Amino acid sequence: MEANENTAHHGARTPGRRATVVGAGIAGLAAALRLHRQGWNVVVIERAPTRRSGGYLVNLHGPGYAAAERLGLVPALTPRDIGFFTSVLVHPDGREKFRIPAAVAEAAVGNRALSLFRGDLESALYDAVAEVADIRFGTTVQALAQTSGEVVVTLSDGTRLHTELLVGADGVHSRVRELVFGAETEYFVDLGHMVGAFPLETVPEHVPQGVGATFIGPGRTAAVMNLGPERSSTFFAYRCPDPKAELALGAGPALTRAFGDLGGGVADALRQLEADPTAAYFDSVGQIVMDRWSHGRVVLLGDAAWCVTVFAGYGAALALDGADRLGTAVAAHGDDIPTALDTWETSLRPEVHKRQALARKGIGRFAPPSRTHVWAGELMLRAIQLPGIRSLAQRAIQRANN
Repeated sequence: MEANENTAHHGARTPGRRATVVGAGIAGLAAALRLHRQGWNVVVIERAPTRRSGGYLVNLHGPGYAAAERLGLVPALTPRDIGFFTSVLVHPDGREKFRIPAAVAEAAVGNRALSLFRGDLESALYDAVAEVADIRFGTTVQALAQTSGEVVVTLSDGTRLHTELLVGADGVHSRVRELVFGAETEYFVDLGHMVGAFPLETVPEHVPQGVGATFIGPGRTAAVMNLGPERSSTFFAYRCPDPKAELALGAGPALTRAFGDLGGGVADALRQLEADPTAAYFDSVGQIVMDRWSHGRVVLLGDAAWCVTVFAGYGAALALDGADRLGTAVAAHGDDIPTALDTWETSLRPEVHKRQALARKGIGRFAPPSRTHVWAGELMLRAIQLPGIRSLAQRAIQRANN
């Protein structure tokens, strides 16, 4: 992953209401963009010292694509669209079992869809926000104090911000959530799995270009995508009884221990990870489950509020949709921020519950419990290419996306 910025970016300041967004990821930048367009002065606080590019693939379709459209992002995202690619299921040594043509996925989701690297989506959002918001890298929230009219935010550099709306979009390990709602342990539901993802500096030798090669075995999945230079990446998921021990071990040793017996593109990828273990995203898988996402003038957004997990395949789309709906609710209720946040939450909760449930059901696809489950999954993937069954599957996917 490549560092792009390491200084605060101070956008234009004009009279208007004040909003502070904590987190410069997809949810935070989308919220900043939406609020700015409604006339808010926005400050974005980001813990990391720099922006980073790269990351795993995200898909925008259904409400996620519609939200990107309303935010005006589609023209910037379309040139970065990876599109659909051939999926190949492989044996442990990397030999092909069977393939699923790109047309199968394309027919299921239609032409209102984008497949992007997470970093490309964040870059498009950053480009839209950078000149209009005050973005401060390498800064964290130390304390919060709330009254009926404002929130006072004390930052790690000693600065105090007086803001009428505070958006905590700082991820699953949210500092804002900790300060306002309590410790992470009260809301984090451990799903007993680990995920890892990282970009590939060189294309994998054993995966043809334009192909995503996936190994699925009992308790684990490894996917390696060769989409050309600077566009290739990996994704790993595996069942794990002790996530804390895996995190202490670190991405390189942990992923090598879990997948080091595999050949082909996986072996290519692990060799690259060994050379640069800091390039990997590596974390335990868990959902954030809360009865409320707001308190007074403070609201949580994205993974800080719900974290559907990568098993849902809908996190980026829900972050965009949630940010866009938040802007709509705030605009509709004027100065009554608590009512706006209540309205927003009521409208969004059913979708979040649906996606979290789909993620829990989807764990078996990424980490099948047994060889019998692996075989059954392969049978389904083979059958989905038959015309009649393909039509049924496409309709089911379309219902899930709408």
